[in-house]
Amino acid sequence: MYIRSGERHRVTLTLNGSERSAYAESRTQLCDFLRHRLGVTGTHVGCEHGVCGACTVMIDGRATRSCLMLAVQAEGHRVETVESLDKEGELGDLQRAFRDHHALQCGFCTAGILMSCHEFLSRVHDPNEAQVRDMLSGHLCRCTGYTGIVQAVLAVARTRQNNREEEQ
Repeated sequence: MYIRSGERHRVTLTLNGSERSAYAESRTQLCDFLRHRLGVTGTHVGCEHGVCGACTVMIDGRATRSCLMLAVQAEGHRVETVESLDKEGELGDLQRAFRDHHALQCGFCTAGILMSCHEFLSRVHDPNEAQVRDMLSGHLCRCTGYTGIVQAVLAVARTRQNNREEEQ
């Protein structure tokens, strides 16, 4: 598809499990499209340069900075935002662990961090502290000092590992 500057294009994607469509200009960042066209406001826009990580969402199962992707590039892809982490209106295990370990304060960066942690834990089932801290190095948080975040991720990993062992 040829995209012309300044034109509006219909973008259809799968958002948190449901097909959604809206129009976007060719220059519209995915984060702005999600917030202002689709009304999914959990994704925050921080630096708009891919540095802070506040806008992190999942694209086809991979953590991606939505400020570095245009809405038209998401056409046909599966996009998951922080809203996908709850289970039937209840906090998901990662969200509960963040609450229980005081892993958030102002909350601005939390959605992006949660999405990176979600993707990380889908790949690394038994992480150590250094691995978690390395994964978090792609995020900037001015409030928490990261200790609570690391503890929360490790706690979820342990619980999930115990659940996997019990199922076997």
